[in-house]
Amino acid sequence: MLLLSKDDIKKVFSMKDAIEADKKAFQLIVEEKCEAPLRTNIPAPKHEGNFLFMPAYVEDIDSASLKIINIFPHNINKGLPSSPAQLFLIDGKTGVVISALDGTYVTQLRTGAASGVAFDVLAKKECRIGALIGTGGQGAAQLEAMLVARKLEEVRVFDLNYERTKDFADRMQEEMKEYGAKIIAAKSSNEAIDNADLLITVTPSSKPVFDGTKIKAGATLSCVGAYQHHMQEMDPAILPRASKIYFDSEEAVLSESGDILIPLEQGIISKADFTGDLGNVMKGELAGRENDDEIIVFETVGVATQDLVAARSIYDKALAAGIGLEWN
Repeated sequence: MLLLSKDDIKKVFSMKDAIEADKKAFQLIVEEKCEAPLRTNIPAPKHEGNFLFMPAYVEDIDSASLKIINIFPHNINKGLPSSPAQLFLIDGKTGVVISALDGTYVTQLRTGAASGVAFDVLAKKECRIGALIGTGGQGAAQLEAMLVARKLEEVRVFDLNYERTKDFADRMQEEMKEYGAKIIAAKSSNEAIDNADLLITVTPSSKPVFDGTKIKAGATLSCVGAYQHHMQEMDPAILPRASKIYFDSEEAVLSESGDILIPLEQGIISKADFTGDLGNVMKGELAGRENDDEIIVFETVGVATQDLVAARSIYDKALAAGIGLEWN
């Protein structure tokens, strides 16, 4: 079994690679070429946490995977990842586990890449300003995905703790200087989203984190954090304004995400307002953006197929490069 740490993965797999892997995963989903049962969620209410188990199998690539990912939002105050995880890659021909990967880092990459795919496929070609709400464990990857997808002049970052936001912005300015964008710590959500062409929300909030009436025409939104029914970081006011509403997987979103379930229950939207899965756009089966004034919403909760495709690509690249530790 090949053990692959975060540093190992960084040597062979970039955000650009992760975006390409997610594109493949989203197409496999709509082609129904993957077996990925909805994740098992075991709540840990004492610590406001959740234990999540995510299996997947794709016959075409003779591979399966299992990710154990646990969401403990208070870890951020302890200097620990809010989403600690391990990812196991399994040979689909023998059932043997062939690799164990740093699942926290792979999750950050593939989750950020989902936003990257959405922006690559759905955003206006010319985008100048980005906004990121949420600076937790997913923040850096989401920011990088945005910068990979579009050439931006600046990205405004907002979180409830301004000092943490400022530290994050300063760190990202140095780590992502190659992209040439100015990373700014915003003091309010309104300041962050003002005139933004791209917006990512990645928080565990149970109430909206931005004002949907203030989103500019032509903006593309990727809402990432609402993985449970009670979570709602998206302001539902944006949904009637949106020309199109896409998902990574409509089935997965409708089983979990309060961003969509709550507005449905309140009658703000209906299923007739849904456009469909992003994979269908890439296959040419659904229209993407049709003009620069459309507001487009992408809701993602993450699916295990993303983990599997990313893990397989990382494993193959690591083998070819002689990276990782063999454990017998």
